[in-house]
Amino acid sequence: MKQLLKALLMMTLLVASSSYSTSLTATSAAGGFSLAPQSNNQLQSSAPEFLPVQQAFQVKALIENQRLSLNWTIADGYYLYRKGFKLNSSSNSTQLGAPNFPDGILKWDEYFEADVVVYYAQTRFEVPFTSDNPQFQIQLESQGCADAGLCYPPRKQVIDIDLTTGTAIVNEASNRATKTAATDNIASTPLWLILLFAMAGGLILNLMPCVFPVLSIKVLSFTQQHQTTIDRQRHGLAYTAGVVGSFVIIAATMLSLRAGGEAIGWGFQLQSPGFVLFLVYLFMLLGLSLSGYMQLFSGLMSIGQSSSTNNGLRSSFMTGVLATTVASPCTAPFMGPALGFAISQTSAVALLVFAFLGLGMALPFVLLTLVPSLTQKLPRPGQWMDNLKQFLAFPMYLTAIWLLWVVGRQTGVDIVIAICVGRILMVMAIWLWQLAGRNHSHSLTKVLSAGLFVVAIAYPSFKLEGNDPSKWQDYSSKRLAALRQSGEAVFINLSADWCITCLVNERIAMGDAFYKALEGNNITYLKGDWTHKDPQITQLLNQYNRNGVPLYLVFPKGSGPAEILPQLLTKTSLIDALERAN
Repeated sequence: MKQLLKALLMMTLLVASSSYSTSLTATSAAGGFSLAPQSNNQLQSSAPEFLPVQQAFQVKALIENQRLSLNWTIADGYYLYRKGFKLNSSSNSTQLGAPNFPDGILKWDEYFEADVVVYYAQTRFEVPFTSDNPQFQIQLESQGCADAGLCYPPRKQVIDIDLTTGTAIVNEASNRATKTAATDNIASTPLWLILLFAMAGGLILNLMPCVFPVLSIKVLSFTQQHQTTIDRQRHGLAYTAGVVGSFVIIAATMLSLRAGGEAIGWGFQLQSPGFVLFLVYLFMLLGLSLSGYMQLFSGLMSIGQSSSTNNGLRSSFMTGVLATTVASPCTAPFMGPALGFAISQTSAVALLVFAFLGLGMALPFVLLTLVPSLTQKLPRPGQWMDNLKQFLAFPMYLTAIWLLWVVGRQTGVDIVIAICVGRILMVMAIWLWQLAGRNHSHSLTKVLSAGLFVVAIAYPSFKLEGNDPSKWQDYSSKRLAALRQSGEAVFINLSADWCITCLVNERIAMGDAFYKALEGNNITYLKGDWTHKDPQITQLLNQYNRNGVPLYLVFPKGSGPAEILPQLLTKTSLIDALERAN
């Protein structure tokens, strides 16, 4: 028992000392925060670098005939929301009229779940005003995003207007007082209170639907009569080491990435579609185990067959790791103050806070191991334990469904279908394995089962790779007219999710070589989705005497009519058509 305590302490201190000298800041290098995975429908080994908000969105103000003109220069790959603009006067003597916004690009936004108007490259709009004062201020608020997956928080600026000189100067709104007050409040909070909040937050995690089943089964294992007090204490410390160690390792990884300039926070691993996919399968397997269909996790969620062996202690340790892993999608109200304090402190103090989060999560189990009288209050074993275990499987299934929705939001409907197929294959693999065991059959059935299990896991991971939606623009007649007026070459793809031919063409012909041809020939890719009724797409189809999708058009550089491509594409024919457009 003492050796386990020493090991737990040394592991925490080792990780803490490795990053002790790093001082963390609460802001990222980009000056924004990530609202989405780094790319859609694509796994990346490294996150893209984003511009500071001042470089991504530059604005100049001019005064022209009682009108304020705002001229925006937007970096490539970035856009501004029309609905993100807000203007307010600083005094009652100044009245602002309705802004005169230009036509923008209609873009489907997955965060607002609606079509929104956005602006790329450059835009300009005017705001009429009347004022009795020659000098006044106007508060400007805007919000923009990057196509690569970063959305900046609303940006506040102040426009100082002097009508006597006809000047308008744009300055960043000062938030120094707010930051100072927040820093002072954090600094005035004693460390012991923050650690108490952290422990309370970890304790509440045990009540989350994803953690409670694992903890319950582990606690119920204490009702076994053959377990001694010493055995329970050893397993309790091993479980605690697994929980606390996992919290510290995850926290150290997060802090190291933040120190390197990454805009991430607690739960950053859930921004990876691959990790969320792993959790979907994990919760599904846990549910099947609790339902009695398989015994894969029985060793982890029991106290061990032989509590005096190292295998039993390793099982308890891995149960702690498992509990921390399944707790990652969950949040708790008391974690907020602790986490806010942690990211503003040195690495050593931050890791201490996270260690107390883990200690709070392990606290119920620790109390049962250190206070033997508490185990006497546990109910006696019986059939009700099996019924409870089976009931606890349903929160696991519901959590798996929720995570399936999350990965669908991160990628698309294709990966959702792939995961559903993979889960069916996984259940079939389990059925074959159990069938082989009941019939005492040999290797062939078990090999087939293992192969199906591998396919079930690997198949959705392939679907995570695919065409990046940021490489095309949504089709609109105005956007096409603007591109043709500027003499740019354009490729148009009109498709629909229910169009099998469209999906086959995109899978076969529109691979990496296709996108390289677009880039090499400086061709803009417009994609029109006819899954839902769209009058603009219908009009274009009628213009080229088509009554349905697919329709592929290549407009040459400069001027000239569009080349209509066949409905069945090949990689070679498509690339040749793109080459001719230049």
